[in-house]
This record gives sequence, C-alpha cells and structure tokens, in this order.
Amino acid sequence: MNDALLIAVSALDATLRLSAPLIFCAMAGVFSERSGIVDIGLEGKMLAGAFAAAATAAVTGSVWLGLFCALGVSVAMALLHGFACITHKGNQVVSGLAINILASGLTVALGIAWFQRGGQTPALEADARFAAITLPGADSVADLPIIGVVYSELLSGHNILVYMAFLSVPLTAWVLYKTRFGLRLRAVGENPQAVDTAGISVAWLRYRSVICAGLLCGLAGAYLSTAQNAAFLKDMSAGKGYIALAALIFGKWRPTQAMLACLLFGFLDALAARLQGVELPIIGEIPVQLMQALPYILTVILLAGFIGRAIAPKAIGIPYSKER
Repeated sequence: MNDALLIAVSALDATLRLSAPLIFCAMAGVFSERSGIVDIGLEGKMLAGAFAAAATAAVTGSVWLGLFCALGVSVAMALLHGFACITHKGNQVVSGLAINILASGLTVALGIAWFQRGGQTPALEADARFAAITLPGADSVADLPIIGVVYSELLSGHNILVYMAFLSVPLTAWVLYKTRFGLRLRAVGENPQAVDTAGISVAWLRYRSVICAGLLCGLAGAYLSTAQNAAFLKDMSAGKGYIALAALIFGKWRPTQAMLACLLFGFLDALAARLQGVELPIIGEIPVQLMQALPYILTVILLAGFIGRAIAPKAIGIPYSKER
C-alpha cells in the first residue's frame, strides 16, 4: 500500500511540475483571447522568455534578474503582436506564427553569438536557479500516513514558480469575473462596438490584455530555463504553447477548466516518462516514441473533437475598426 501510494504521489508530483508552464500559458491565452485577440504566439513568447531568463541569470548570477528580463522580453513580443493586430489590424494568426518563428530563430542566433554553445546558454549554478521550497511543518508530518506523504512529498518541495502557476488560476478568474477590467475585457471580446459606444477604448483594453498575456508567458519561459532546467536549450518549449492553446480551447476559455486540461496534459507527460521501456501485460513493451508523442496526439484529438463545439468569444480574430 505504501509503495503504491508513493508511486502515485511521485506521478502526481511530476504532473504538478510539468503542468506549471502550461498553466501560465493557458492563463495568458485567457487574457488575450477573451479580449478578442487570437494568441498563437504563446509558444514564441515563452521561448523568448526562457532564453532571456537563462542568459541573464548566467551572466549576472541572479535568478530574479533573469525573471524580470524574461517578463520584459515576453511583454515586448506581446506588444509587437498587439501593434500588428490591434493598431494595424493585421491577421492575428499570421502575426502569432511570425512571433513563434522570430523567437525560434532569434534565440538560437543570439545564443551562438553570445555564448558560442550552439544556441545554448551556460549551465546555471544553484544560486542562479529557483530552488525548491519546503512548506512549514513538512518534515515533522512526513511520517504520518497518507496526509503526511501528500503534504511533504506532493505539496511541498516545489519552487516558487509552481505555486505561482496554480495561484494564477484563481487570480485570473477573479480579475476576469470580479473586476471592472475583467468585465470590460470580456465585453470587448464579445461586442467591441458596444464597448466603444460606452466611451471605452477598445484598443487600450486589448493592449492591456496582451500585456497580461506577455507577463504570464514570461513566467512560463523563466520556469522552463531556470527552474525545471538549468540552461536554455534550442526550442526547449517543445510545443508547450500549442498544447496550452489546446487546453484553453478544451477548457472553453475558462481559467479553471483550462487548468484541469493542463493537468491532464502534464499527467500524460509524466506518465510517458515513467512508462518508457516498461513491460505491460498483453501489450508488452511500449515504444518510447509513442509515449513521447502521446501528449501531442491528445492535443490533435482534443482540437479535432472540441474546437467545433467550444464557443469562442464572438469577436475573436476580428480586427475592430470604428468604421465597421
């Protein structure tokens, strides 16, 4: 029983860690897309933030400076997306893909130019990474049955960005449903003409939304390179931005449902790592490639099965002009 509990707790612990960047990106998508701006560029902003965090932390030795640089770079790319889509009313999908391509190429080019490591950054020392946090009383209750294991092994021992990722969900829900800004944000995603008629700037609301998205993507990127890993690697986001977008659609653009979808993807990722090379009854040994591809296969299935039934904000992807 204890062994089974430890295995389950270990899998769930990995699920929480692997879900953190997905949750950050999904909440970023909530802010952007509920305001009417399609955000395919979650992947690019996260990747740029990961490079900025790792490069700054490697040079300065400060993980917090790395985090602030990740936020700044990600917000700058979000503003670039906003400039193209809000100010110049460009195609939002094309702009997001351009952000992803720019981030993928520029991070490698800058990495080669600055560090001469094939696009990677130097390995970070312990002080330049986010360390695990032991929650109060975790050591003293570790020997208690079930509750002690869950508290000390599952809830305790994560770095601060993991806790921030899960706190971002109720915070996003509160902003979206309990504040004036959130009410206006949802309104501009459904009927920007009505918002404009009320004397509220549609462009300024949408710019603030993409800035919020940039901040959350920066946190996701910093987590990848300074918490989950100890350096920046080429294309280390590995499609997580697209998976977060799928979770957002699967969750019908609602924070809590999107988080649950992210946890599902994180669990599959954790399960894939544990089932590689394992012999299962009847099935036999599961191919490593199949397990690695499982989260992406599920992404395609969910998008194919739910994108038609999920009701998106009515004004999403439609540039707003007063002349309309």
